[in-house]
Amino acid sequence: MNLKDRLTNRVTSVPPSGIRRFFEIAATMEDVISLGIGEPDFVSPSKIIEAAKESMDNGFTGYTANAGIPELRSAIADELKRLYDVSFDPDHEILVTVGVSEAVQLAMLALLEPGDEILIPEPCFVSYGPTSIFAGADVVYVPTLVTNDFQVTAEDIESRITPKSKVLFLSYPNNPTGAVLRRETLEEIAEVVVKHDLIVFSDEIYDRLIYGDAHEAGHTCLSSIPALRERTILLGGFSKAYAMTGWRVGYACAPGAIYEAMYKLHQYIIMSAPSAAQYGAVAGLQECQDDVERMRQAYDVRRRTIVDGFRSTGLPTFEPEGAFYCFPDISSTGLSSEDFAQELLEAEHVAVVPGDAFGPSGKGYIRCSYANSLENIEEAVARIARFAQQRQEEVVTIRG
Repeated sequence: MNLKDRLTNRVTSVPPSGIRRFFEIAATMEDVISLGIGEPDFVSPSKIIEAAKESMDNGFTGYTANAGIPELRSAIADELKRLYDVSFDPDHEILVTVGVSEAVQLAMLALLEPGDEILIPEPCFVSYGPTSIFAGADVVYVPTLVTNDFQVTAEDIESRITPKSKVLFLSYPNNPTGAVLRRETLEEIAEVVVKHDLIVFSDEIYDRLIYGDAHEAGHTCLSSIPALRERTILLGGFSKAYAMTGWRVGYACAPGAIYEAMYKLHQYIIMSAPSAAQYGAVAGLQECQDDVERMRQAYDVRRRTIVDGFRSTGLPTFEPEGAFYCFPDISSTGLSSEDFAQELLEAEHVAVVPGDAFGPSGKGYIRCSYANSLENIEEAVARIARFAQQRQEEVVTIRG
C-alpha cells in the first residue's frame, strides 16, 4: 500500500517551508552563525517569567476560558487603546490564540471557502500562502519591488481584484523586507477595500519594532482607520517584541460576527492557549514596556550595523524600517538565491534564507535576521562579504 496516495492534495501540493531546510543542515555543522530564524536572541523579561511561575505556584495549571483569561483580554484592549486609540470589547471581540499562527489559520477557515481568492502582497512570510490553500482558497500574489521600497499600493491591489476576491492579507511591518506602510498609503488601500467589499487580515506582530522615520511617524494599526474597523481582523502577539516565541501566545481582534466564527473554530481545534503563558503575557503588557523599548533600541543598532556592512561591501541593501530583517540584493554574484544560501553555508558557515522562499519578488535576494548579537552580526557580515566578493570576481572573470 502506498500511503502517499492517501494524502490530500491540499497537503501534497504545498512544498515544505523554504526556511527550515537550511537550518536542519546548519544544525549538523560547527561554527555556524545563523541569520535565518526570526527569533529574538533575548530571554523573555524576568517579570514575565516570574508571573508565569507565580500562576503555576498558585495552582493555575488547567484550561482557561476558551477565549483566554479575562485579565489578558482586558490588557490587550487597554494596550491597543493606549497605542492606537482603537477600541475592542475584550469579552466579544478579542480571542487569545496559540501564537499568531493559530490566529491566521482561524481567520482563513472562518472567511475563506473553495474558490474564494485571497490577495497577498509578496515577498511575505512563508506560511500565508499555504494556510490559505489549506482553507481551500486560491492565492493571488501581489508583487512588490525594491524600486518602490517594497510598498504595496492601492493600484497594485486593485489591478488584481476579480469577482472572486474576498480577502486582502496585509503584513506590515513586513517579514522579510522590513518595509513599513505609512498611514496615507493605508488610507488609499482602505478606499479600494471598501469599493470592492473586501475583508482584511492584518498581521501586525512586529508593530512595536519600527525604527528611524517610521518610528517617529508611529505604527498605523489598520483597525484604527475608520473605514476598516468593521472589515479587519487584527492579528498580533507577544513572540517578537516581548521575546516570547516559545510561550505561544497571540491574539485576534475582530468584529462580533467574525469573532464568533473564529471562537467556535478555536473551541474545537485548540480549546485554550497555555495558562501560564497567558499570565506571563499580562505581565508583559502591564510591566515590561521598558524591556520592549530596550530591545527595540538594541535591534536598531544591529540594523544599522548589518545594513551599513552589506552596503560597504557592494551588496545593495534596502533600508528596513521595521521587524528585524534586512534583504540584501545578491544578484551581482551570479548565483540564484537558493544557490547563494547553500554555497554560503558550506563555504563560510553562515545560514541565511533565500529571498524567493518568500515569493517570486524575492528572487535575487537573501533574508538576514539581525535578531542576533552584534558580535555575531559583524562576523557574519565579514564572512558574507568575503564570499560575495569571491563570487563577484568569478563573474567578472567569466564575462571578461
